[in-house]
Formats: sequence, structure tokens, C-alpha cells
Amino acid sequence: MNVSRRQFLQYAAAHAAILGMTISDLGMLGRALASPTAPTVVWLQGSSCTGCTISFLDFVQSAAPTNAAEVLINVINLAYHVTSMGPSGDTAVALAKQAKNFVLVCEGAVPTAFGGHCCVQWTYKGVEYTHQQVVQDFASRAAKIICVGQCACFGGIQAAAPNPSGAVRVSQATGKTTLNIAGCPAHPDWTVWAITQVLLGNTIAVDSNGRPTALYGTRVHSICPRREARDASFWGQDNRCMEDLGCRGPEAYANCPTVKWNNGQNWCVDANIACINCTGTGFPYSPIIKD
Repeated sequence: MNVSRRQFLQYAAAHAAILGMTISDLGMLGRALASPTAPTVVWLQGSSCTGCTISFLDFVQSAAPTNAAEVLINVINLAYHVTSMGPSGDTAVALAKQAKNFVLVCEGAVPTAFGGHCCVQWTYKGVEYTHQQVVQDFASRAAKIICVGQCACFGGIQAAAPNPSGAVRVSQATGKTTLNIAGCPAHPDWTVWAITQVLLGNTIAVDSNGRPTALYGTRVHSICPRREARDASFWGQDNRCMEDLGCRGPEAYANCPTVKWNNGQNWCVDANIACINCTGTGFPYSPIIKD
């Protein structure tokens, strides 16, 4: 096992509670990472703002691996990720096509109107391939499909009415079951959790919307530190509950109050911003254009 894999195990050990791992799991993860047959990762980006990629690439912590580069480049066998990989053009596409025993990570919704040409995934040997074509092809061969972010999981803002591109969620476009790591954007620890559990070969309990209950099994409001605080009467009041101002924490499911963001520094409500339930299937509000 090389240094980078040891570092990833150190990360997993430090975040065992968040990742839902036991000592036995850590041993299994070490063996999985050491195996030359460990799954390759192909990360496709469809109709989206690339926010979930940016969220993941902004992953930082004090212990190794200290950033996403160490995870993506040194730990995971990453075959394709257009934002972060060095190769481009036919060379990059060829790397994706050569992937075997791979985990497919999908970011972004899948446009279906106009023959899918609202989103071209790549050009290979002079021929354009839509995201719809590519995601359907790779999904049919993937060992596991992980959707990262609201657009891939549930359509997101791309699928909000009137939806001229005919954008749909990945599961609808492919007919395949997906593990949905919801959020706008998805928290980087949630993405690492999903990849870790897949590497371990663990059975992942999910809710009726394909979201892992380990991450999305608790209402935000029930674990919010402001739950018992006085109600806020206007925006910007510190340490006040914002439910009466429209905070959607009571209907949102996620562990944001405990995991927080930016290496545990802060989260939306602690910044006096109401929860908008960005992990919910109905996010965002629709239609976005009214007569």
C-alpha cells in the first residue's frame, strides 16, 4: 500500500463517525485500496453549474489527505473527470472508454430535448456525443452509479418548469438505480462517504428517494443548535430560530448541523441564512418562469 492510500485510510479513520465506519471496515477499505482490481471512477458532468465538482475540489482538512487532489489523483483510480484531468480531446475520451469495473459518478441533469444536443459530453474522432448518449452507455456497464448533487439526483434547477431542454434525473434517463448524494451543492464529505461505502462493498440503506439514510436520515431542524432558541423577528439575528421566517429545516433531511462545511467551520443557518432544503426532491421551487 503506497503512502497516498495510507493517507486516505488516515482520513477515513479521522472521519469514521461521519463515514459510518467501524474498525473492521477500515481494514476492509485498506485491502480494497491495495487491490489492483479496485474499481475505477468515471465522473461525467452533464447539465449543471459544476458546483458539486467545485464543492468537492474545495475539500480541505488538516490531516492527510489535505485536499481533493490527493483523493482524486493518488487514491482513487480516476479515469475521467473533465474539470480536473490533464488530458483533453480524444486522449481523454479514450481513457474513459478503456475503463473496466468502474463506478460511474454523475453530476448534472440529462437533457433529452433536441436529441439531447442541449448538452454535448464530448467529441470523439470528429463525432459529437450527447451527455444523454454517453451517460446511458456508461450506466449500462457501471458496477455502481453515484449521483452527486441535486441536478443528477432529481433534475434540480435544470428540470424546473418550463424545462425547455427536457432535462431529467439520471435514473430516469438510464432506467438504472442510482445512489443519490443530494445537495446543492453536495457536501464533499458526503461524496467521499459514498465512494468509501462502494469501495467497501457495503449494503447502503437508502430512503424512498435513493438517499443514504446514514447522511439524510435526520431532519435538519431536529439537530439544529437553534431549535430551542427564541424565534428571529428579522433576518440577520444571531442564535435565533428562523422557522417563522421561512427556514425549511423542519422539512429538510441532512446532517449539515453536525458535519458543517469548509472543514467544519460553518453552515448555512449558523451564517444566519435560512435552510432552503437543497437536499429535497422538490428543490428548487418551480416554475422559475411565470406567465
